[in-house]
Amino acid sequence: MHLIITEKHDTAKRIAAILSEKKPDKQRVNGVDTYSFGDTTIIGLSGHIVEVDFPKEYNNWQKTDLNNLIQAQVLTNPTRANIVTAIRKLGKGADHLTIATDYDREGELIGVEALNIVKKVNSDILADRVHYSTITPAEIKKAFSNPTTIDFNLAAAGESRQIIDLVWGAVLTRYVSLNSGRLGAKFLSVGRVQSPTLAIIVNREKEREAFVPVPYWEIFAILVNGGEFETQHKKGRILDKAEAEAIYAKLGKTGTVKSIILGKRSEKPPTPFNTTEFLRAASSIGINPANAMRIAEFLYVNGYISYPRTDNTVYPPTVDTKAIIESFLATEFKEYAKKLLSGDLTPTRGKKETTDHPPIMPATPVTRNKLKEDEWKIYELVVRRFFATFATETQWETMAVTVDITGEDFGANGARLVEQGWRWYYQYNLPQDRILPKLTEGQILNVKDTQLVAKETQPPSRYGQGHLIKIMEDLGLGTKSTRHEIISKLYSRAYVHGNPLQPTKTALAVIDALETYANTITKPDMTSKLEEDMDKISEGKIKEDFVINESREMLVEVFKDLTKNKEMIGESLRNGLYEDKIIGTCKKCSSDLIIRKSKKGSRFIGCSGYPNCDFILPLPKVGQIVVTEKQCIDHSIYHIKIINKGKRPWDIGCPHCNFIEWQKKVENEKDGAAKAMRSNSRTDIKPYKS
Repeated sequence: MHLIITEKHDTAKRIAAILSEKKPDKQRVNGVDTYSFGDTTIIGLSGHIVEVDFPKEYNNWQKTDLNNLIQAQVLTNPTRANIVTAIRKLGKGADHLTIATDYDREGELIGVEALNIVKKVNSDILADRVHYSTITPAEIKKAFSNPTTIDFNLAAAGESRQIIDLVWGAVLTRYVSLNSGRLGAKFLSVGRVQSPTLAIIVNREKEREAFVPVPYWEIFAILVNGGEFETQHKKGRILDKAEAEAIYAKLGKTGTVKSIILGKRSEKPPTPFNTTEFLRAASSIGINPANAMRIAEFLYVNGYISYPRTDNTVYPPTVDTKAIIESFLATEFKEYAKKLLSGDLTPTRGKKETTDHPPIMPATPVTRNKLKEDEWKIYELVVRRFFATFATETQWETMAVTVDITGEDFGANGARLVEQGWRWYYQYNLPQDRILPKLTEGQILNVKDTQLVAKETQPPSRYGQGHLIKIMEDLGLGTKSTRHEIISKLYSRAYVHGNPLQPTKTALAVIDALETYANTITKPDMTSKLEEDMDKISEGKIKEDFVINESREMLVEVFKDLTKNKEMIGESLRNGLYEDKIIGTCKKCSSDLIIRKSKKGSRFIGCSGYPNCDFILPLPKVGQIVVTEKQCIDHSIYHIKIINKGKRPWDIGCPHCNFIEWQKKVENEKDGAAKAMRSNSRTDIKPYKS
């Protein structure tokens, strides 16, 4: 029997339909769906079916010596027992095994994990590997006609990441959580990639808090000449108020066109999508990276787009890009496809070229009505980006005008898109035309209005998810496959909220403590070095054991700093975590209102002045509580959000206002029930008799 193993069930089902001449037979093996045709059986996994973990004797956080945990043995345990058993049953009777998981570090490891399970019951089985980037009939048939060997180095790189992240995460998380007294569901998560990423967000927030605004003034004049347009004083920001007022006071009622400079400007078409740029683009149209990747994986598994985890920004010569464009001639993209095919199909090229997968691109057409709204948005984004990479440059006509108003120079810039080029295909964030009226040098213009506007400089903006992913890539934090997951973890641990990302006080407390007493954890350097070494494992340049031992040695040095500063770190964390509980000021006694827990486990907002002050407000029973920076004007209480895993954040707002609204609702319901009872007791209504 020929056994084929894919990474997911849906992939197995689709590949079986492609490879079989008839409809494959669906059979359940140990509760797992498999697909058979001829002498072939295909089974899909659910990603990793085993996981790395420490032996059970290390499970108790309080009793485990963390120095021992750094050097502890790491075991591989099954996580999906039914799938493992099914693979054993099928593998025992197979003579040929093909690994058809996704072709990347993670996919290779998942395949090798399955192979190792089969080898235990069938050591002589012949095993090979197939690579594909789209799940389309042509590529799948080609891949299975040209099997290759399993890349054990690539799998070892994936395994090293699992082990390193387990050891670092367990040791650091346990240390910080135990030292701060935050155990149970609210433990303080710390990680090799997570913590430097969180530090980027926290340090941006510190920049914002330390920012001192500088006042400045701008002067504008609206001129008319058949058409109306706005000009600004050529100095732009004027820092001296007296100077700005003096200029403004002297402005007359007319201006003279001093100069007109006409020009042209072009914009080069974008490069093909790699994972980072795809996630950034998806974020710009309102789909966060985690959702964008989930949708992209769905589209890939169904054969609509290519593999969405790639660093490549150059279409390989083996991809028939012309045929892909032609396939859209019978779709709603037909106009775009037709225009491209009438010209020279020379695509743009990005800086990075790899051989594992092409850039993210469409694989087969699909109609809008077959996809959900967000699925269509992502699919359309991929199609339009692909088309845009073959298009011409955009062409703009520009016009720069200088007008003299009472000896002061004012300027205006106009731009008109004369050739859409690639922007016709990729219609996202399209700049607007700025049309100026026809003017001639020396022309006299009427000054319709003038304005002296007081402004002040603004703090640096917070990072959006798309921008943060780019920063992570530049610093070597994480990989194309994990960066969006790291950001999702920061949300789920209530370290950040909103988008752009805003750190909570807990995040500030954790990063402050680590940066002060063990700043290696919050810097990208060490993590970046380990990422480079994992790449070298996949290239066969160094061994997995060397990198794992290297990472343990790094952690030993980090832990020395933590141990040396244990008391100060604990105090810093506890102080910071207390601040995160403060939700406002009590109007009855002016003490802090804080988030508290009763002996029975319920949560509430209580006054720190208790027992002298008994002010209290209820809180929801479950979910992470995030205190925002927005404050209620009426009650001086900060707004809160509740975060539950897998659900949208619940924006409660001011807890006091929310409680008042709830009381009104209860009273209204009582009034409604009372009215109903009075209505039912009328003499003209007879009671129901059985």
